[in-house]
Amino acid sequence: MRGIEGEQVLVRIYLGESRKVHHKPLHRRLLELLRREGLAGATILKGCVGFGHDRTIHTTGVECLAQDLPVVIETVDTPEHVDTLLAKIDALMIGGLVTTERAHVIRYEGGAR
Repeated sequence: MRGIEGEQVLVRIYLGESRKVHHKPLHRRLLELLRREGLAGATILKGCVGFGHDRTIHTTGVECLAQDLPVVIETVDTPEHVDTLLAKIDALMIGGLVTTERAHVIRYEGGAR
C-alpha cells in the first residue's frame, strides 16, 4: 500500500445504498474503482438515518423497513490522484453527492511500542 502524509485531499461520496449500476450496489462499484485506481485506502460508512435533497428521512426503524439507507465512502489521497479520479467517479454516479476538502494526514505505522 502507498503511504501518504502531509497535505492531501479527503473525498467523501454520499449516496443511498439502494443505488445500483449493472445490478451491483454503486457503493461496491465505487470501492472497486478506488482500489483498482491505486488509492491509498477507502472506507464505506453505512448510516442508520439520514435525508438528502428530497427531504425524505431514511432510517433503520421498523416503520420504514430500512429502505435506501445513507452510505458514505471516504478516501484520502494526493491532489493529483484525486483530480484524475473525479472524472471516473462522475462516470459511475447516478444521484448522490461528492465533496472534497483539504486534509492534513498523520500516518502511524503498526507494530509494538
